[in-house]
Amino acid sequence: VQLQASGGGLVQVGGSLRLSCAASGLTFSRSLMGWFRQAPGKERESVAHIRWSGGNTYYADSVKGRFTISRDNAKNTVHLQMNSLKPEDTAVYYCAADRGANGRFDSWGQGTQLTVSS
Repeated sequence: VQLQASGGGLVQVGGSLRLSCAASGLTFSRSLMGWFRQAPGKERESVAHIRWSGGNTYYADSVKGRFTISRDNAKNTVHLQMNSLKPEDTAVYYCAADRGANGRFDSWGQGTQLTVSS
C-alpha cells in the first residue's frame, strides 16, 4: 500500500490550501480514508475522514466549516481543502487508509508539512 500526500506548504493566516493523497495497492473504493495531523510537541490528531461513497464524513471540531474532505474513487485520490487557515493548523498532515472500513487506520502516508504564518 502506498499513500502519497502532496500539496503542503507555507500560507498566510486566512489563506487556503488543498492537500491531495494518491493511493495505490489497496481497494481504494472500499477504504475509509482520512487525514490526520501532528504539530510539534503534540500528539497526532484526526482531522477528517470520508467513507467510500463520499456521503459520510467526519470532521474534528477544530476544522469544521473550514476544511472539506473529498475523494475521487476513479482516480484513487482523496483531497483536503483547507480554508481560513489559522496558525494552529500548522502541522505535518498525514493521509491514512482504513482498508477494512472498521475504524482502524492501518496504512499511512509520509506526511506533508503545512505552515501557517501570522
